[in-house]
Amino acid sequence: MFAAAVVSLGMPLLAAAADEAPDALIKRLSTDVLNTVKSDKAIQGGDLNKVIALVDKTVMPNVNFRRMTAAAVGPGWRQASPEQQQRLQEEFKILLVRTYAGALAQVNDQRILLKPLRAAPEDKDVLVRTEIVGRGDPIQLDYRLEKTPGDGAGWKIYNLNVLGVWLVETYRSQFAQEINAKGIDGLIETLVSRNKANAAVRG
Repeated sequence: MFAAAVVSLGMPLLAAAADEAPDALIKRLSTDVLNTVKSDKAIQGGDLNKVIALVDKTVMPNVNFRRMTAAAVGPGWRQASPEQQQRLQEEFKILLVRTYAGALAQVNDQRILLKPLRAAPEDKDVLVRTEIVGRGDPIQLDYRLEKTPGDGAGWKIYNLNVLGVWLVETYRSQFAQEINAKGIDGLIETLVSRNKANAAVRG
């Protein structure tokens, strides 16, 4: 169930126009990614290089990943050096991409249903609620987006809720334990080890 939901984090090949409504953006992007995956046997087979390319090209430009990582790390983020912050973003990205790769391999007949958007036109932070329907029970999948100004202006995802569980908060509790026990460097080492172990399993 989680695997099917993670797939819908996918974004478009081109950055969305700044004036596109956030719910329309999510609907279009989710549909685009599902259609792409269904036609790509390598991605369905869990080809990590192809998944990374997909994420880098279509997902990352539409995610505020620095904010997502900082929120997951919690108060320790402010104490981390710029180099440590960069390492944390890199390793957290790998962790999520490997989860994404496994999810993509399980796509079959899913489609996205959009729920009514409860937001005012002037809002800069919104919740977009969706359901993934296919075989089995519908999967709740909600997105938190913020509207960013300036270069690259538009709506960007900074959190994801699958079946009532927020992604950032889930990792924050895990990361807090590591930071309390081993510090920021210890968290980085744990992420590196986990990513290597996941790579070995897939290999």
